Amino acid sequence: MSLRLPSEIVVERFLPTARTMLAAELDEHGLTQTEIADRLGLTQAAVSKHLGGEVSVEERFAEDERMRATVETVAEGFADGSMDGYEALAELLDLVAAFEDRGPICAVHEEEMPALEGMGCDLCVRGTDDAVLAEREALAAVRRAARRIANEPGMAEHVPNVGTNVGTAVPDATDATDVAAVPGRLQAVNGRVVLPADPEFGASQRVAETIRAAMAVDPDTRGALNLATSEVLLDAARERGVDPLEFDADYEGRDERLREGFRERGGVPRLAYHEGAFGIEPVAYVFGETAAEAAAFAVDLVEAARSE
Repeated sequence: MSLRLPSEIVVERFLPTARTMLAAELDEHGLTQTEIADRLGLTQAAVSKHLGGEVSVEERFAEDERMRATVETVAEGFADGSMDGYEALAELLDLVAAFEDRGPICAVHEEEMPALEGMGCDLCVRGTDDAVLAEREALAAVRRAARRIANEPGMAEHVPNVGTNVGTAVPDATDATDVAAVPGRLQAVNGRVVLPADPEFGASQRVAETIRAAMAVDPDTRGALNLATSEVLLDAARERGVDPLEFDADYEGRDERLREGFRERGGVPRLAYHEGAFGIEPVAYVFGETAAEAAAFAVDLVEAARSE
């Protein structure tokens, strides 16, 4: 009996096929072979072989609509700069997971390991760890939110001196280590917002504290970000039917005061703010189900402020 791991199929069949298809798509987008090599983690010579048809392609993968759609999404993201390596990896891992769930990887695996034939094998998808998936989703939401904030014209003037952070908590978060945020915070530099690092869990105390206070009242509100308090943002929120909640700026006992304020309001508002205190800069928090949703609303407020 031959013993073959599904990971061998991924490495020997899926990966070369994916790289060949991605190289071709990126070539069509006008990237040079050197640029393609940088995106795919290859040498320029290897890219030349992929483009020249010297690498074997597994047709069952290449002809699958899911494979084509994923390759197009990743290639477009690489070409226009809207996707980085982490997100591309997530897309490809999702595809591998789908192919391993009684998909084409299974078909190839059965051919190379006949003992599996007819068994309806589900070893690759059995026992999915929901906690790991939740952490991955939280990190992805923060990455999308941070990029949205960084790319928004005019956002820099709404970043407080202490910086802006965005966060998303996993369900049932118990402390700051269950909240993904950006280490070092986003900073305004020369009129633009700079994203210093990829998100990590436990990277923000204040945003994590604020999110956990919101979750205590509404468990679905797991995302938030902070901006500088300003009348233009508060007015923009009011024009959108949001009644901002004001709270005391003092750090001591803030989480409990927020919980009380949310309960009195009957839920978590889209915007809560304070006017600052001695040594504490005025800050407003924008809430959403995830950081990405909070960022979308923040961008809407900033765009409205710019048009006034």
